[in-house]
Amino acid sequence: MLSSTSAETVRATLPAVGAAIGEITPLFYDKMFAAHPELLRDLFNRGNQANGSQRQALAGSIATFATYLVEHPDERPDAMLERIAHKHASLGVRADQYPIVHEHLFAAIVEVLGEAVTEEVAAAWDEVYWLMANALIAAEKRLYEAAGTPDGDVWREYRVVGRLQETEDVVTFVVQPVDGAPVPASRPGQYVSVQVRLADGARQIRQYSLSGQPDGGLQFSVKRVTGDASGSPAGEVSNHLHTALHSGDVLRVSAPFGDVVPEESDRPMLLVSAGIGCTPMIGILSRLAADGCDRRVVSVHADRTPATHAFRAELRQLTGKLPHATAEVWYEQPEAAAGAGDGEGVVTRHEGRIDLSRIDVPEGAVAYLCGPVPFMKEARGQLLAAGVAAADIHYEVFGPDLGL
Repeated sequence: MLSSTSAETVRATLPAVGAAIGEITPLFYDKMFAAHPELLRDLFNRGNQANGSQRQALAGSIATFATYLVEHPDERPDAMLERIAHKHASLGVRADQYPIVHEHLFAAIVEVLGEAVTEEVAAAWDEVYWLMANALIAAEKRLYEAAGTPDGDVWREYRVVGRLQETEDVVTFVVQPVDGAPVPASRPGQYVSVQVRLADGARQIRQYSLSGQPDGGLQFSVKRVTGDASGSPAGEVSNHLHTALHSGDVLRVSAPFGDVVPEESDRPMLLVSAGIGCTPMIGILSRLAADGCDRRVVSVHADRTPATHAFRAELRQLTGKLPHATAEVWYEQPEAAAGAGDGEGVVTRHEGRIDLSRIDVPEGAVAYLCGPVPFMKEARGQLLAAGVAAADIHYEVFGPDLGL
């Protein structure tokens, strides 16, 4: 809880800090990486730094947390904090790294805002920072303990025992612990971090959803990220995994984390995805089928063509195993979808862009979304129009969560 004196100061200065946050966060990262280049090399996603999304996410989280402290003092943005804590835990973020962030963030604030940062203003925002940091440290400690890694060392070596080309741009890897010990427990919808050593010596980390439940191993799927005309860089880790990781190779993988997991109830479930967003959904379906779930389950997926639809056959097979499950798929290119059979009864094919008004949304359903952010925004609006409560719509974002 923010002290009353600091609350007044933060409320008065929040507009100025908010207006300058877009200038503060790039300067903060520049300062921190200059002092600690190993953080950019071995911890932070260089792609997200290049496209600016990590900076936007940091700015949004700070502004959101500060706003809650002064406008909603009896509440806390737990959804945001939980999401960040899971991401941090999957990277093995330590409590002793928070003072490093504090040092360079406040140096950037002072440099941008200058004389406006009086001792009183600095003390108030210092209080905001440590309230947020300590909330995250506590949440991350609980996650580490639950994962059996109380010291925060979430990494183990795994050997690739299977590699399957799902589509031209999607590969599934099955890995097993090198030490032969049991794999850590996971929940459907979670992800693991994968660390690889690149040609320049950097040990870059990316998160990938668990897409199945193999005995004695972990399964994750990787879409190759290609650059585009807008200047978005190609994914250095995804391309490395596609071209350089083969059966028998060893890589470092974290324990599973992730807060977007299905609730245990009898309520109808909607799984809505697009593109590579199908990976957590197929993992969820795999677990439901293995458990003999009898809930009403409606899977909805959008893709460009059947050829780009990863796990298309698995969607049909797993849906057929569940007694009260159906699937609806949309393909944007009608000519490519024509004549592509999806099975009888359990899968219905549509042409064009996804339109959730065309499906029967079960009353009282809880929905889980994953895919490009514009797709999820559109799908969320359609679900709200169909009567799904806002609190019952959950989503997973691949990368920094700018929505939060």
